[in-house]
Amino acid sequence: MIVDTDQLLEVAWQGASAAGQLIQESWQKPKSIEYKGAIDLVTSVDRESERIIIAAIQHYFPDHSIVGEEETIVHGADQECRWIVDPLDGTTNFAHGYPQFCISIAFENRGIVMLGLVYDPVHQECFKAVRDGGARLNGATIHVSPLAQLDEALRRNRLSLRSA
Repeated sequence: MIVDTDQLLEVAWQGASAAGQLIQESWQKPKSIEYKGAIDLVTSVDRESERIIIAAIQHYFPDHSIVGEEETIVHGADQECRWIVDPLDGTTNFAHGYPQFCISIAFENRGIVMLGLVYDPVHQECFKAVRDGGARLNGATIHVSPLAQLDEALRRNRLSLRSA
């Protein structure tokens, strides 16, 4: 199958933005929390977010396989194409009202991850990356720093803030 990464990213964005609206409306409200394991939380928002994302994917790609964090497994007719969905990455933070969580969606073709999308609905930040095609934050190209040491990056940032 020839993979149209623009179309795949658009579908991932449709699912993430719809789920993000639900998450944004819910994150500061009281939650019903369940435990999948000793320290593995899940909320109804996790499950509803996953349902929204999977519905978007299946609308456009009904033959694709899907693996979801909240135990969703769809064995599609096209076994070479698989979506990997974490509908609320950072549930512990979400459940406690701490605004550091996101939606994570990846697509793989023949076992190779071709693209990923990470959406933070609270801060309205959407990261998109395509294999051999770079990464973007809200549409602007981003790249890794050429600096090798973290302390050097922090020092440079501190210096640039002083001169501003």
